[in-house]
Amino acid sequence: MAVSEQFLEYVRDQFSGLGEVQSRKMFGGAGIYLDGRFFALVSDDELYLKVDDANRPRFEQAGSHAFEPWQGHVMNGYWSVPAEVLEDRARLAEWSQHSVKIAGSPVRQRRASRRKTSTKGKRKSTR
Repeated sequence: MAVSEQFLEYVRDQFSGLGEVQSRKMFGGAGIYLDGRFFALVSDDELYLKVDDANRPRFEQAGSHAFEPWQGHVMNGYWSVPAEVLEDRARLAEWSQHSVKIAGSPVRQRRASRRKTSTKGKRKSTR
């Protein structure tokens, strides 16, 4: 898994129709976030969107493939974005809407709630 800085910048720019996205490098690739929701990833200079049973058929019909971080290990939760969709900002935004919706809770909110939970019941020091 690897991602070039040029391709990552291109992907962030292409998402301008969706809103301001952020990227975070991870395991040689990058996660793509909108409002703290991890809805896409980039690996080997290819973009993958989060899928479920509702939007997976669209990707299958377009000839996309599931994310395979290493040979024999397929992750069906992310599918490749067809080149013609990636190159069209409006279409990319439209294809991404469901991916953002199913991405779950924003990462920053989950982390904040974990901190609250982990300190619950503990007395704070009053030095």
